[in-house]
Amino acid sequence: MIDDIDRIMAVMAGAFEPTYGEAWNRRQVEDALAIGNCHYGLVNASGAPPDEREPAAGFYLSRTGFDEEELLLLGVLPEFRQRGLGRHLLDRLAKDARSRDIKRLLLEMRRGNPAESLYRSFGFYSIGERRDYYRSTKGERIDAITFACDIVR
Repeated sequence: MIDDIDRIMAVMAGAFEPTYGEAWNRRQVEDALAIGNCHYGLVNASGAPPDEREPAAGFYLSRTGFDEEELLLLGVLPEFRQRGLGRHLLDRLAKDARSRDIKRLLLEMRRGNPAESLYRSFGFYSIGERRDYYRSTKGERIDAITFACDIVR
């Protein structure tokens, strides 16, 4: 059986560009999940939850706060991108959040993140910006954009 944190870390290692320092280490993931208000979802190459022996092709990690769910990380391995897996993960996140009476999803990303089109197509809209919030490993300053998506049905 493959441990879910091992699956998350395997995707993390391949999904995030090192230049931006967005990937978390194992301790950060374990600590977040131990707190109790963090949730995750995994998909295989077909977009379904992987069986116990199957590696993941993508994951999300989120955190609940009152009636909002913050998407902390969403990653899909490069070889599985453009197949709808990101959308499957967002669908699952929204479904799971609604089951906990969550009314809105939030996320923050760096300007220029290629996943912005995915988020906008799902219904996320910009609610704020932080100028020069992030710094790349090369010292480049990058704006943060905060997005929200209303999921009340």
